[in-house]
Amino acid sequence: MLLKVAAFYQFAALSDFRELREPLRSFAAGLGLKGSVLLAHEGINGTVAGGDASIDAFVGELQRGALFGGRLSNLELKFSTASEMPFRRLKIRLKKEIVTLGDMAVDPTRQVGTCVEPSDWNELIAAPDTLVIDTRNAFEVAMGTFEGAVDPGIKSFGQFKEFAAQKLDPAKHRKIAMFCTGGIRCEKASAYLLAHGFDEVYHLKGGILRYLEGVPENESRWRGECFVFDERVALGHGLRQRRGNDGAHE
Repeated sequence: MLLKVAAFYQFAALSDFRELREPLRSFAAGLGLKGSVLLAHEGINGTVAGGDASIDAFVGELQRGALFGGRLSNLELKFSTASEMPFRRLKIRLKKEIVTLGDMAVDPTRQVGTCVEPSDWNELIAAPDTLVIDTRNAFEVAMGTFEGAVDPGIKSFGQFKEFAAQKLDPAKHRKIAMFCTGGIRCEKASAYLLAHGFDEVYHLKGGILRYLEGVPENESRWRGECFVFDERVALGHGLRQRRGNDGAHE
């Protein structure tokens, strides 16, 4: 039986995130879900797997239930499938950030780049004045990336700040388009660049996963596979499993 996998995140003000941990864990456990969910003052980030009905009930609670009180109504969400349970256990963790950049002054709920739909992405990155940046870690980039994208050569997302300081210049790089696996890192990176003087910054809505899900393979500018943080390892166009670690959605 195929299992349903939900990858999701949203930057949202969750001042009560510590109090949300146990009721969220209890609700997910009651549905028989496994996976990892991160909670922080800036929002939620996670990937969970289970039966169709259980995943739908969990997502419904996040988006419309009393637990979050409508604060996650704009949840960035993607579904895929797995032939086996891709996670060993259920973990609900409290963090300083839902994706670690290490600059607490950056707040995507206040300032963020322009979100670009996958259907418009090819045109944006094909423009000669667009600098395309892959915000993922070097080992992920090695498995696949978009044509012409810059690899920052980082081992963790927290090193993006050093890359930006050393390699990017607001006066020179006037139009920047960034992408990542599920949208969260490039969204936060866009907020960081805007806070440091860059004017025209774009990020791919839903990340590579949404692009692979919706853009026909014969029109795609993606080359290779997309690493995902679970035991499926990599997905291709149509989010088909290519190969078969327990982590949150990035």
